[in-house]
Amino acid sequence: MGSNDLDPTEAMRLQASQYPGVDEGTACTQSAFRTGKQAFLYVGMQGGRYKAMFKLDKSRAEASRLAAREPDRFQVGSTSWVTARFSAEQPMPRTLWKKWLDESYGIAQSSGSKVKTKTSKTTKKAKSPKKTKTVKHAANKKVASKPTRSKKTKKKSTSKKSQR
Repeated sequence: MGSNDLDPTEAMRLQASQYPGVDEGTACTQSAFRTGKQAFLYVGMQGGRYKAMFKLDKSRAEASRLAAREPDRFQVGSTSWVTARFSAEQPMPRTLWKKWLDESYGIAQSSGSKVKTKTSKTTKKAKSPKKTKTVKHAANKKVASKPTRSKKTKKKSTSKKSQR
């Protein structure tokens, strides 16, 4: 597995890097491919096997069927991420990963292209001044003290002491 010729993720990495606007980085110990701020592929080694994660929508049903048949190789997450685990001896089928990679990139591309536009300026409302309590000190100077808090109404106590 030390040789790149045996690394089944090399073709995936090459394909992912050739899409327009893609940046490659690292997330944990895996390569991460993004377009804009949206990731569309995580790929690398994990637990002695290779792992690739794709963001899927239309192919989720297919991924779920594969996960039901081969749960040690495919896993469908609660979000739109699907994980495929494979080895150099038993790689992920090329037609499958290419299809999933295209879809994952398309999802990330459409999510990342949504531009936030301002429809109106938001203005901050001026805060009303806090009420302060004026206190006289020994020198008969009026000084503002800490802001007062609103007074809460006291509930009548029903204990035996208050009834006496």
